[in-house]
Amino acid sequence: MSGGPLDVVGIGNAIVDVLSHADDEFLVREGLVKGSMALIDTVRAEALYDSMGPAIEVSGGSAANTVAGLAGFGGRAGFVGRVRDDQLGAVFAHDLRALGVEFDVAPATEGPPTGRCLILVTPDAQRTLNTYLGAGAALGPDDVDEAQVACAQITYLEGYLWDPPAAKEAFRKASAVAHASGRKIAFSLSDSFCVGRWREEFVHLAEHEIDVLFANEDEIRSLYQANSFDDALRHVRGHCETAALTRSEKGSVIVSGDEIHVIDPEPVASVVDTTGAGDLYAAGFLFGLARGLDLFTCGRLGSIAASEVISHMGARPEISLAELAKRKLGEIA
Repeated sequence: MSGGPLDVVGIGNAIVDVLSHADDEFLVREGLVKGSMALIDTVRAEALYDSMGPAIEVSGGSAANTVAGLAGFGGRAGFVGRVRDDQLGAVFAHDLRALGVEFDVAPATEGPPTGRCLILVTPDAQRTLNTYLGAGAALGPDDVDEAQVACAQITYLEGYLWDPPAAKEAFRKASAVAHASGRKIAFSLSDSFCVGRWREEFVHLAEHEIDVLFANEDEIRSLYQANSFDDALRHVRGHCETAALTRSEKGSVIVSGDEIHVIDPEPVASVVDTTGAGDLYAAGFLFGLARGLDLFTCGRLGSIAASEVISHMGARPEISLAELAKRKLGEIA
């Protein structure tokens, strides 16, 4: 049950990330598309894991990374996702709860193991994701706590969740509850390949169900099959209340009605691993939005969080985002 008002509740795949360095030749040899996210089955997951080099395991999952980041800013967050009652499931639950995130979905006692994402990081810091959803694919509407969604200012959903049919129903339930309660729905397009699979439905979501849309340049161009970023920007403007569009080293652009804000990226000494950059950008942005900050400041917070996470391996912050934001922006919320 929900423990009280939340800034954000995230609904997504409960995933443990397995990160390893790899060169381009390895990707070619394994038939992987650099920079993409592919869903894989148990056999492929085991085979790829066996061929990977030394790896580190850290709790991940797109929406889970976002609520972890939001908690790092001092926000109140909850998460809805499914794990199995196995070692990785226990690690995942512990990591979230240790950050102060509400995570109350009971682990499955049968069926597939906890999901994992095999992430190959190339020397240019690009990451190629191979995701085995495992227990996470069984997420359904019964896992959504209506009281928790109703008391959260924003409910945040990942586009990856649109693949399993039951999870799609969980999204629709959460969306209905949130809007009936006068709350906002935020949605991340997640991956351009995901957009390709669900373009028509995603366009409908952007126009009719989503208040805040997150996308990177490739994803928003794919959504509208646009030839340029500016063309895609014209399409998305007015479709949803706010769109926050990230552009890697070019920073980000936020569009909301007549407002357009161009946010510079935060300087980074060295880009080590881009895993989680978009997730953490969403964390900073949503924290600011939930606290009533202006859109430009929301974008700055997103950039600050993204810059921290790309400076090391893994998709969870390693230092206090609240302290980092205070150093960069002063007292904000």
